[in-house]
Amino acid sequence: MRPFRLLIMLASAVAMYACGTDEIITIDPSSDADDTTSVIDCDYTIGIAFSSTGTASVSGYSDDFDVTVAGNSVTIVNNGLDEVRYELSGTTSDGKLKIYSARPQVVVLNSVSITNTDGAAINIQGPAATPSKAKKTYVEICGNNILADGGSYSATPSNEDEKGTLFSEGDLIFSGSGTLEVHASGKSGIISDDDIRFTAGPSITVTSSAGHGIKGQESVAIEGGTLSITVSADRKKGINSEGDITIAGGATTIAVTGNTTVESGDTATTAGIKADSNFAITAGTLTITNSGRGGRGIAVDGNCTFAGGTVDVRVTGANFGSSSSGWGNHTDRSKGAKAIKCKGNMLISGGDIYATASKHEAIEAKGTLQVTGGEVYAYSASDDALNSASHMYIDGGYVYAHSAGNDGIDANGNCYIRGGVVYAIGKSSPEVAIDANTEGGYKLYVEGGTLIAIGGLERGSTLTQSCYQSSSWTRNTWYALTVSDKTYAFLTPSSGGSSIVLSGASTPTLKSGITVSGGTSRIHGVMVEDGTVSGGNSVNLSTYNGNSGGGGHW
Repeated sequence: MRPFRLLIMLASAVAMYACGTDEIITIDPSSDADDTTSVIDCDYTIGIAFSSTGTASVSGYSDDFDVTVAGNSVTIVNNGLDEVRYELSGTTSDGKLKIYSARPQVVVLNSVSITNTDGAAINIQGPAATPSKAKKTYVEICGNNILADGGSYSATPSNEDEKGTLFSEGDLIFSGSGTLEVHASGKSGIISDDDIRFTAGPSITVTSSAGHGIKGQESVAIEGGTLSITVSADRKKGINSEGDITIAGGATTIAVTGNTTVESGDTATTAGIKADSNFAITAGTLTITNSGRGGRGIAVDGNCTFAGGTVDVRVTGANFGSSSSGWGNHTDRSKGAKAIKCKGNMLISGGDIYATASKHEAIEAKGTLQVTGGEVYAYSASDDALNSASHMYIDGGYVYAHSAGNDGIDANGNCYIRGGVVYAIGKSSPEVAIDANTEGGYKLYVEGGTLIAIGGLERGSTLTQSCYQSSSWTRNTWYALTVSDKTYAFLTPSSGGSSIVLSGASTPTLKSGITVSGGTSRIHGVMVEDGTVSGGNSVNLSTYNGNSGGGGHW
């Protein structure tokens, strides 16, 4: 598994050049490091003009190049040591460009439209004479461009890969100021056997009915631009990598509609984002919807870091299979439709996360889960809203965890509330607002922060910070909780457990039926901080201990 490279990627230089020039300031193409810079002054500019009525024309090359043109199918072999700029223009409904090269290169999409009926529209290979991985390709997007593959890849040589509409054996780095539409009906949309990077500027739309939307075998990094990805194929992902996926800017929107399937004993789900290593977002916006059965919004095999940006994930599909019916002993074939699933540890230190799921957890970490900042909105109609398979730590930020069918917050190890503002809602007993694995010898510890828990706390909790309760509350009503000099107005849900438990740095006061104006809206409008509160009625509070009120599990 590749080591996590977020900081290295963010420190690397961005490719910068304008349409019509032949010079790039970018990462060093001769180096494997991502943090060195140099200038590429392309030795050749080769023009490739596709024709809607005749044969493509190729100009600007020397004897170092072998060029084959068959109708609008163009193959170029770079036999020299030159860096080349390929400028593509024109339109063809039955053509392609294939490049063999051992050198870094620039491919300029200059208002070009290419459809290949039997394979990739653009296929970038390594050197033809001594096959090896291709070097970096800088894709500059100018004007409005369209690339499309066909339903069959019948012309692919047996000793070569050809995995999607725009395919490269080496890195793909996207920039420019134009638009690009990629349509995939035979395989994936944009795919590299190495890294893929998106820099500021272009607007790229990918639609795939057969494969992944975007796949970078080693990594995918989004630093800017606009990405819109729609995937309807079963088992496939919007963005996929066997390494890291990092987002540090731009606007990314992913819609997935395919289902989980079992093929030859292998069960595979769909996902908006799937990283086999780690995932991190520090800036930008990420919006994901998945309506497929057993599908996920974000699925990560390594660690997850949410340090900034805006994340909106909504999963509406049903679960796939059942751990207790239909699969015999093969319970691993059951796949829950979860909004965010992380098999490693999850750290939330900033940004805005909105995650909802209809049939399973909204946010789940199979390792530890820690919140130190940011705002988290997690809602599940059927299962836990916020879940960790190990310990959970809430040390800061704003957390809203609402389950209409299970626990609001559920830690299968210890659960520590040590800071921040936590508003948790659980279903009626035996479920609770905040649950720890008491059966396994663990506990809920309330040690700090500001806490609102509708549905009570796990019995046997250790309450270092005093807690208070009211045995009843009114649905769909604005309440005001005041702790010291802070006031938090919050809207109660339409259903939940019978009691409400509160805690803060000082003895709290509570009013119901209030009106609030001004202040700062928090966690998608369910809370207002330091607003002006008027009206309402005072609510009597009694002392709460870990073995009374609130219900819950032993």
